Amino acid sequence: MLPHHQKSLGRDWTTPWENLQKCCWNRHISSCMRWPGHYSRAPYPYFSSRHFSLNWRPPGLFESRAPFQYWNWRPDSLSQTSLFHLSSYIMNSEGDEPSSKRRKHQGTIQRHWEYICNHNKENTKILGDENVDPICEDRENKFEFSVMSYNILSQDLLEDNSHLYKHCRRPVLHWSFRFPNILKEIKHFDADVLCLQEVQEDHYGTEIRPSLESLGYHCEYKMRTGRKPDGCAICFKHSKFSLLSVNPVEFYRRDVPLLDRDNVGLVLLLQPKIPSAASPAICVANTHLLYNPRRGDIKLTQLAMLLAEISSVAHQKDGSFCPIVMCGDFNSVPGSPLYSFIKEGKLNYEGLAIGKVSGQEQSSRGQRILSIPIWPPNLGISQNCVYEVQQAPKVEKPDGDLTQPELDKTEVLVTAEKLSSNLQHHFSLSSVYSHYLPDTGIPEVTTCHSRSAVTVDYIFYSAEKEGVAEQPGAEVALVGGLKLLARLSLLTEQDLWTVNGLPNENNSSDHLPLLAKFRLEL
Repeated sequence: MLPHHQKSLGRDWTTPWENLQKCCWNRHISSCMRWPGHYSRAPYPYFSSRHFSLNWRPPGLFESRAPFQYWNWRPDSLSQTSLFHLSSYIMNSEGDEPSSKRRKHQGTIQRHWEYICNHNKENTKILGDENVDPICEDRENKFEFSVMSYNILSQDLLEDNSHLYKHCRRPVLHWSFRFPNILKEIKHFDADVLCLQEVQEDHYGTEIRPSLESLGYHCEYKMRTGRKPDGCAICFKHSKFSLLSVNPVEFYRRDVPLLDRDNVGLVLLLQPKIPSAASPAICVANTHLLYNPRRGDIKLTQLAMLLAEISSVAHQKDGSFCPIVMCGDFNSVPGSPLYSFIKEGKLNYEGLAIGKVSGQEQSSRGQRILSIPIWPPNLGISQNCVYEVQQAPKVEKPDGDLTQPELDKTEVLVTAEKLSSNLQHHFSLSSVYSHYLPDTGIPEVTTCHSRSAVTVDYIFYSAEKEGVAEQPGAEVALVGGLKLLARLSLLTEQDLWTVNGLPNENNSSDHLPLLAKFRLEL
């Protein structure tokens, strides 16, 4: 029990330091204290800045989620009159919200452009508000364009998951309120290419597509294959590109029991409109992978299917690939095996727990290990994430038939090849964002609601990387050509809760739009 002179702050409490010693020192301090950081229920102390300033933090705070060891912690610099913010760690019901997530004053979140000029090994970053690149001024024989990736939150999904939006005032959740805000953002940022996720079919037909077409966009759409009436859209400006091909990808396969989910992808091949100049096409892909944190096998297979389609669409006659931009909600966090596979081009998943693939869950207790191979041969996609060419086996009849030992040896070699646990892809992909604030190491987030604040949305692009060694059986294509010029800054969880999280009065999705500017070298 807390001493009688504690003060109530809603469901939370404050108490002087000496009383904290009396009531908590002989028990696990994590049971009565909370840290309001990236993980809303992480067992670390929450020191309220309203009562005192503190420049100390527990060691290894972001490296481990192990219980906080209070006996190694002695904040001797604290005065005896300092107040601690003690959270009622256990929520009373599923609908309860932590006090840090209760309705706050409404405001406008500030995002700025981060300008980046790529050199061989170092990036020079200049922060500013002007939409000009102050360093990279040579624009002859170059084509510049911008890309936005935005999960706009399907209204049906919002209503089906209303428990995620308990912190919101009811009026801000209505589609009639949200869509004008979303359209206002799109108009303001004026991207040349839009990759939108959770686009509800009826809203797309009656409002989204007509509105975007009036702004000069050509729109392509792929709806999910199941009962959920939303999908992915790619829209581009007529003035910047012409359409070469549209390639939808359905991740549901009736003949593959593993692929029983209705997620989709969309891949477009666009031709830049450049007067009197020849330029390569640009491949733009958009997807929304499965959410379920414990089905990493499905996520990896869906990703492999998307990469196989990109490989087919972006492949050029000389064997290389045209520049690629891959956007979407990948439902995976930075540093996870799935994220690392995209960036590094390889993944050995032997012994990997199925729930560890996306990094959404920290515990793998009770989870099975990924099977080898993950997907069956009849999917028609190799471990290099390309479509396999089905060829009839060549039958050669020498003077004498193969002996039984030779037949056995052949079977062993085929089995070993099929059971490889190494995934690879052909591309050299980089992420537009670094995912952490450079000065503090605090994570950036792309989505924020009552239950979670994390990065799951990305813009990946093809870029040359020095010292990339070719892997056996996989050609690494250094396509180059795309340079990242600028990106719209992301925010931290703390930043977003100052405006009551997402959605709010000014930001009408539970995701932030991602935006990047690129230059195509001709």
